[in-house]
Amino acid sequence: MLQIDQPFHGAVVNHRWGTQDESGLTLTVTGQSPAYGNVTVNGVPAKVSLGHFSCPVAITEAEQDIVAVYEGSYGRQEHTVRVVWDRHSRPRYRFSIDDNSYWLRDVAKQGYSSLFDCFYLDLLRKLHREYGAKFTLNIYYETEDGFQLPQFPDRYRGEFEDNADWMVLAFHAAANLPDRPYQHASTDKLVGDMDMVQEEIVRFAGEASLAAPTVIHWGMVLPEALPALYERGVRVLSGFFTPRSYGYDVNYWLDRTRSEAIYTHEAMKDFDTDIIFSRVDIVCNGTPPEEVAPTLQPLYDNPLQAEIMDLFTHEQYFWPFYVRYLPDHAERLDTTLRWVTERGYEPVFFHEGFMGGPMP
Repeated sequence: MLQIDQPFHGAVVNHRWGTQDESGLTLTVTGQSPAYGNVTVNGVPAKVSLGHFSCPVAITEAEQDIVAVYEGSYGRQEHTVRVVWDRHSRPRYRFSIDDNSYWLRDVAKQGYSSLFDCFYLDLLRKLHREYGAKFTLNIYYETEDGFQLPQFPDRYRGEFEDNADWMVLAFHAAANLPDRPYQHASTDKLVGDMDMVQEEIVRFAGEASLAAPTVIHWGMVLPEALPALYERGVRVLSGFFTPRSYGYDVNYWLDRTRSEAIYTHEAMKDFDTDIIFSRVDIVCNGTPPEEVAPTLQPLYDNPLQAEIMDLFTHEQYFWPFYVRYLPDHAERLDTTLRWVTERGYEPVFFHEGFMGGPMP
């Protein structure tokens, strides 16, 4: 059977995949083919050997079909994949922090004169000043002790807006528990919670501080909810797409083929919903400082994974009262940000442009 293996359907390709100039991106298309016949790819004759083919193909459009055709002893066969060309790509990273709620409760309770009197926000500001880092804080509506966003005052709104170029807020979930709240939830439940959180963000932090979500709590929503998320501005969703004994997980219910493709690459576009799915490259609360480089270096060395770094952690590990508090959590972030900065990666927000870069 004729099949294109690389690039895969929905692949987000960039200059690292081949050779790029003003005329386009030339990459090598590879796959499997029946014996005893000829294969062309977009009309170009391919090299065929022992059931495999390869062929250079020019990508010249923002989204382009790659069509392989076999003709021979097994008749005529055709296989098509579509790729997205990140034409103006540059090395970049985004930093997303999940499960934000404690700092909101702290600021509201303490009544600080400035947001940055809260040690957590002050730490993020220091990292911004040191590395230019930008942070997306994915927040809950309420904490486990009953604090809710309507209790957060709006007197810090100006300060939020003044810092919205590097710190934005996005919906994550209604609350930390139950786990996997949207894995089987209705679309109405998901968007209802999202609208509830976003309304509060606009109230106390202003429109400039509101970002479209790029991580839903536990990275699982039903496929039928994705169009509604797109309608509300979601363009990128990050997850782990991790292979487990029972299948792939934290993958927004994508099938095994697509989950494997994302896990072994960087990103994939789902053309049915127009949402791009991105693989998280590091979870800082699970990565001690000495393991940061060994975690990121293999990705940096792989041209299919090196262009965009999707960085990630969770808020609760900063707080001493948390049962799994990490005294070196700040050091983990500093080490990670220093590593990407020294290698020329620029900070971006995934909700802006094309995964933080110019539109193709």
